[in-house]
Amino acid sequence: MTGKSTPTRELYRVTDAMLLLSLSRTVIYEQIRSGRLRSVCQGRSRLIPAAAIAEYIALLEREAVSFRAVS
Repeated sequence: MTGKSTPTRELYRVTDAMLLLSLSRTVIYEQIRSGRLRSVCQGRSRLIPAAAIAEYIALLEREAVSFRAVS
């Protein structure tokens, strides 16, 4: 058996990001338009980098902490 591993995905289609983030297509595109979720275009496809998904989750966590601090 060789030591090959499955490559990690670096780019996700919007439908994949919807599943990962448990958000609707509309919300994903709203977040992209507002600059809260980065994306790239390849041809006619809009793709979301894995790093952008991690950054978006970190943003949500920071906002949750600051919301708790205010409440």
